[in-house]
Amino acid sequence: MTTAQRANFLEYDRTMGMTVMEGRGFYYPVDTAVGRDDRLYVISRSKEETTRGIRVTICDVDSGYFGNFGGYGPAGGQFVWPACGAVDSQGRFFISDEKLHRITAYDAAGNYLFHWGQAGSGVGELDTPSGLAFDGADNLYVADTYNNRVQKFTASGQFLLSIGGTGAEALNLPWGLAADAGNNLYVADFGNDCIKKFSSQGEFLARFGSSGRGDGQFTRPASVAVDPEGYIYVADWGNERVQVLDAAGNFVTKLRGEATLSEWASNFLSINKEEAAARATADLDMEIDYFVDDPHEESSHIERYFWCPASVKLDSQGRLYVTETNRHRLQVYRRSR
Repeated sequence: MTTAQRANFLEYDRTMGMTVMEGRGFYYPVDTAVGRDDRLYVISRSKEETTRGIRVTICDVDSGYFGNFGGYGPAGGQFVWPACGAVDSQGRFFISDEKLHRITAYDAAGNYLFHWGQAGSGVGELDTPSGLAFDGADNLYVADTYNNRVQKFTASGQFLLSIGGTGAEALNLPWGLAADAGNNLYVADFGNDCIKKFSSQGEFLARFGSSGRGDGQFTRPASVAVDPEGYIYVADWGNERVQVLDAAGNFVTKLRGEATLSEWASNFLSINKEEAAARATADLDMEIDYFVDDPHEESSHIERYFWCPASVKLDSQGRLYVTETNRHRLQVYRRSR
């Protein structure tokens, strides 16, 4: 593969968030959706045994906090295993629920509107839906993960078409989705360790990447984003990194993480002096001998690195938001000038 490497393609900007079960912060976040005026909707999935932390937090890049909504349960407006989110042209926020096999819609302020979806493997039915992406006509692509396909619906849930099949177009546990300016669909094909590109009518167009840890290779990619120039951003979840490809699939750059303290965390430590003192004496960038050659081991010990980068999203300014599940935060990057 021809390379188009650019080591300075992205610059670290800031870190957002802190670990809390309720209120201002995140608890095992899995995705971030970007709405109007770059308002952010961060989905906290929590742990299965800790339902109190499940919610959507509304915030912005300057750490402005605008409240939470949702919460655990099967009722309208609630969710059990929230996975991914997307915002349509009207500013409505949609979220997928893997356990309830449905899609729920809210207005921009988080007020419940409606939900749809039925468990199954038939046309229009869902089995563990995850990634969501709107095209330019407000049609919604849904990663129908355990049915190994992507389905396209109207925002109200009317089935339009199915993507995935046999041969080159086959999908294996599709997860994150993105649509480009031409309404082409990009699929983070989690089980096949690649990104696949389809036309708006479901025609297979390209495959990017293969299994591995080298540049341009992936291990369980969880999310994908595409900017107006066609650059492809991938949350390479199994390799604990983010990679960027050009429109042809050539490797451009990779990120391991450069996190610093967020504004929310700094405020917390300024009040909680004992915790601040304990942190000041901790080794947050330790050098140790690892028993296995595994990026997960390194990420779990070094705080600035990504640890479970589950999602990548872009805002209107081209800023990249990387959602880190295990460190309850977002890392933000911007294009170099």
